[in-house]
Amino acid sequence: MELLSLGTSEIKMSPIIMGTWQAGKDMWVGIDDDESTKAIQAAYDAGITTFDTAEVYGDGHSERIVGKALHGVRDRVVIATKVFSNHLKYNQVMDACHGSLKNLNTDYIDLYQIHWPPGSFGARKVPLEETMRAMNDLKTQGKIRAIGVSNFSRMQMEEAAAYGRIDSLQPPYSLFWRKVETDALPYCRENHIMVLAYSSMAQGLLTGKFGPDHTFAKGDHRFKNKLFQPENFKRVHEALDKLRPIAAANHITLGQLALGWLISQPGVAAIAGARNAEQAVQNAAAGNIRLSDKDLAAVDAIGKIVTDPLDDDPVMWNW
Repeated sequence: MELLSLGTSEIKMSPIIMGTWQAGKDMWVGIDDDESTKAIQAAYDAGITTFDTAEVYGDGHSERIVGKALHGVRDRVVIATKVFSNHLKYNQVMDACHGSLKNLNTDYIDLYQIHWPPGSFGARKVPLEETMRAMNDLKTQGKIRAIGVSNFSRMQMEEAAAYGRIDSLQPPYSLFWRKVETDALPYCRENHIMVLAYSSMAQGLLTGKFGPDHTFAKGDHRFKNKLFQPENFKRVHEALDKLRPIAAANHITLGQLALGWLISQPGVAAIAGARNAEQAVQNAAAGNIRLSDKDLAAVDAIGKIVTDPLDDDPVMWNW
């Protein structure tokens, strides 16, 4: 698949990125380490060269799985990870980075991201200037190659950019969740900042695997996702029914249709998680999908059945 430039850096990323939140196990159910490892390796074999994780995913467990799975091909992949909102003071950022380097079994991180804005989840609100000073020093030291942010608004990005070069934004973005389009996305395009869309298949909704009567196992965080709430869930299934004929006509799955629409947006790559090798290979195949202008317009309009009635809150979960 054709690689994309990460902002103004020299890093090249695959348009489909393997997300590994689920590999951390925490807040997920039925996850097996061996299956996670096989999924990561299958994604690489299928053409995905970029892998995203975070220190908070299972308290480093996801990072360790990623590091082990990719150890033999480290020089051929791009690894992105994140520092959480409770580690944003200067020394905490430095320590967190060193912890991630150890977990990943590497001596550099390609893309190091601020996972949530300062003050999120009750953490102390550290000045962005202090956090960015640590990020810049890590970059100067060669421990990270590029700096990114996640879940930031346009205003927060502008503040961070005053203290250093930001090459990526990681927001929730899918056909069914498009808040970024009216806030940070125009800013990213104006400033050559790449968007790494997470929850690109709306946490599985866009695969069509969740029927109208689906209930989640205890411990699965998705029951708090706003799109799974009754008032939105009904519209989701209305939209899915309209998307199925388009996917069928293109000989692709619903999930691949959703990923194909997303990576057709300029400057956007799609992060897609996978529990097993089969899912990883299906996701990778979406990197080569080219939808017609007619199909893109139709998919775009169908997605608005779900997104237009949503409120303005940019957070996808009722946490």
